[in-house]
Formats: sequence, C-alpha cells, structure tokens
Amino acid sequence: MSAAVENNKKKVTTFSFGEMKQRGEKISMLTSYDYSMARIVDNAGIDAILVGDSASNVMAGWNTTLPITLDQMIYHGASVVRAVKRALVVVDLPFGTYQGNSKEALNSAVRVMKETGADAIKIEGGEEILESVQRILSAGIPIMGHLGLTPQSINKFGTFTVRAKDEAEAQKLIRDAHLLEDAGCFAIVLEKIPAKLAAQVASELKIPIIGIGAGNQVDGQVLVIHDMLGITNEFSPRFLRRYHHLYEEIAGAVENYVSDVKAVNFPNDKEQY
Repeated sequence: MSAAVENNKKKVTTFSFGEMKQRGEKISMLTSYDYSMARIVDNAGIDAILVGDSASNVMAGWNTTLPITLDQMIYHGASVVRAVKRALVVVDLPFGTYQGNSKEALNSAVRVMKETGADAIKIEGGEEILESVQRILSAGIPIMGHLGLTPQSINKFGTFTVRAKDEAEAQKLIRDAHLLEDAGCFAIVLEKIPAKLAAQVASELKIPIIGIGAGNQVDGQVLVIHDMLGITNEFSPRFLRRYHHLYEEIAGAVENYVSDVKAVNFPNDKEQY
C-alpha cells in the first residue's frame, strides 16, 4: 500500500490541518447534516466536514441561518459524527449562543463537543467575539474562525454582496485574522471576499485559510453540499461550481415512481411476496 493511500486513511485532526498547509496540500471541505450524506462524503475522501448552520436554509427552509437552535445543531452534529471515520468534523455555533456573553459561549461549545463528539466548533467574527474565543479555547476546545461575509450578521450587512472591498474593511479583516490566530484558532474560513485579499491573509498567517468565494490562493475550499450537488437550484453565486444536477435526477425518479404506481406497474410480480 502506498504512503499516500495509507495517509488518506488516517483520521484528520486539527494538527494535521496545519501540517497540510505546511506541505502545500490543499484542504477539501464540504457541509453535511445527516448520517447518510456524511457517510458518503467521508468515504469519498473529504478532509473536513462542516456541520454548518446553513442547515437552517437547506434542511429547514429558512431564508437565513439565524433561526436554527443549538439543540438542532447538536442533533445534526451527532448524526454526522456517527457516520464519519476519517474527516475532521466541525460544528457551527448558531446565532445567539456566543455573541456578547463569553460564559454562554463556553457553555454552548461544551454542549456541542460533549453531545455530538465533534472535533471542533466554528464561530463567526473577529475582535467583537474575541473574549468568547479565548474562553472557549481555554477549555481546550478547538475553534475554526469565520471572517468576511458572516451570514449570522446578514441583518447588519443588509446584503450578501462581496465584503472587504474597501480599504478600511479589508484592513479590519486582516487585523481580525491575526487576532484569531494569535488567540489560538486552528483555521479560519474566509467567505466572499476579493481573491487578492484572501491570498494576502493566507500568506501572512501560519494557520490554514479555507475559502468560499475567496479565490484559489487560500489553503482549502468549502462549499454547501446541497449547492455543489445541484439539489438546490435557486442559488447561483459566481463562486459555486455545480458538480451534479441532482434536483432534476431526483425529480425524474419520483415522477417515474408516481407513474408506475398509478399504472399498477410497481410492484411487479418479482417485487412482491
């Protein structure tokens, strides 16, 4: 067995995340929210799975990530962890469970780690949440940061447009990235920012930078699996590449099933006892 194949079977940890950046290996990351999908994604060789609060959108049908609760995130996180053998599993702390109250932030993070068995948590923001970051890290809980377009702050932004295009916001993002690294975060997601800025952050920081709409000069990429598989078809930002068109395939299969049932073509003689 080759070293590459053997290495691909090893459990991905926060430490090996850093090693991947050091050796120039790009990191692959996708979201998953349930056992069956996570099992497929993990077996396919993904490096990390994000149990994202995007479950609020793609699993529950909300327009934003704000409504999803901590209990719901724990349910999704535990479902994913039970399926995964290799990938690093990161669970989002949802809106309202860490902002402005570092003690509540720690309690939220502890619950996620104890009740899901995940490897790390992810939270959005920089200097504004630094106290929560420090308190969570002091308990030995790994944190992945998230800067740029932070969906939990969508009501403050008022738009899903590209962030950090002006100099002041770009400089704040760079400063926040350094603050998160200095505090002890093991990685940072940069969402929907200029590729040149993302490349600068990735070059300045020692920890891995995972991009979503942040160009190809970062250390890895993440996408929402429902988007990249074409299960959702109403969301088409520039950064999204659809690797499949499952909406049409699933709809076609259901239509064929309905037709067969109506025509008493299912089940046939071989499909009954």
